[in-house]
This record gives sequence, C-alpha cells and structure tokens, in this order.
Amino acid sequence: MNILRYSSDVEESQLRQAIVETGRIGYAKGFLTANNGNISGRLEDGTIVISPTGLCKGRMSEDDLFRLQPDGTVVSSPTDESLSISSETPMHLAALRIRPDRQACLHAHPTFCIALSVADRPLLPLMVPEVAVVLGNIPTSDFGLPSSDDDVRIIRDLVAEHDALILRNHGSLTLGRHLDEALIHLERMEHAAEVQVLASLMGEVNLYPPSMYPQLAALRRRMFPNAGRAGTGP
Repeated sequence: MNILRYSSDVEESQLRQAIVETGRIGYAKGFLTANNGNISGRLEDGTIVISPTGLCKGRMSEDDLFRLQPDGTVVSSPTDESLSISSETPMHLAALRIRPDRQACLHAHPTFCIALSVADRPLLPLMVPEVAVVLGNIPTSDFGLPSSDDDVRIIRDLVAEHDALILRNHGSLTLGRHLDEALIHLERMEHAAEVQVLASLMGEVNLYPPSMYPQLAALRRRMFPNAGRAGTGP
C-alpha cells in the first residue's frame, strides 16, 4: 500500500505516517539534505500537520510533528519539547490557504533546481514532454529572505497558478492532492533541471518546436483538467 497516496478524509495517524515517509524518501534522494525543508498536509477538519524545525526530515518520527490551526495556532506539539515550529510554517499555511484544492505542501532543497536559479536560468518545461504536460510552466520566485515574511510574499501569486515552483537561490515548493503527488512533482522537475544542466554542459539545449506548443497545452488540459492553471508555452 502506498501510504503517501491517501484520500482527503485521511486520519491524523495516517497523515503523520505519510509525512515521516515523505521525509525519509526526500532525504534518501538528496532533496532534503541535513535538516533542510519542511513537509505539511491538511486534515479534513482544516488543521495542518507539519514537520518541525532543526530536525533531519529523514530521521523523524510521527511524534515529532506539530498540528496547527490554519492561522498557525498550535493544536498539538511533539513529545520532544525541545522541538519548535519552523519559521517557514507561514509559507506552508499560505500555500494551502490559497489552494484549497491541494492538501499537501512540500518545501525541499533540490540541487539542480537551485543551481538553475543561482545561475539565473529558468527551468525550461518544453525541453521534456512530461514536465510540459504535467506541470506546464514552472516559475522561479523573486529573492526572499528565508524564515521571514518574504517566504509568503514571494510565493503568494505563484502558487495560485502553479503546483510546482523554484524558490530563487533557496529551494522548491510543490503542492499536491496528497504527499505522493507533491513528491512526484518535485522528482519530475528536479530530473528535468538535471537534464537541462547536463545538456547545457554538452552544447545547446533543444526545445520542442513552437508549432507543438498548442498541442502540448491541449494535451495537458485533456489529461490533467484539475491541475494547476499554469500553461505550456515558451
């Protein structure tokens, strides 16, 4: 059974298991290095279960998580009283508030996505069809000071239209109906970023021809009618 692919009426214990497993997978793949990143999911009553700060996401337990009201008020705390709420929690709460159609939010630090933003290069969705069709255009945010109100400012407009985005010089943010979808979005765009970086080292990065843009966009709308509203174009 895939515990990351749960329904909207998931029980808290199941969501906690899914967050811990997402952390383990993300750490193993190098998306959540050291104690970086945060993972959150929404329960049917609107409360949010989220990972703490200062703890490796690959070595969390179900008792290490916080449960919060949508406004950030703590409902329940970890059994380890030394753990505290991440200063990036407002970014998660804002993303889930803006996107009531998405129940999971994953902030990670994928190497190749960050490298593109550091080099001031956009991720090119029309390089590989899977990204163009599934995610459409993937934007890169403005600069934001981590652990500040900037976290919310730089993602507010972008998450309304996109399920995946790059945080400039910082990391990534992906949304999903469950954590499996949010993790797949992360894996997909990091793979595309790696292909783009490697292709650029070997020569020119070739995109799909402009004549195919409308067809790719139409395929995206047909296959994923409930996806983020980001289009497919240059």
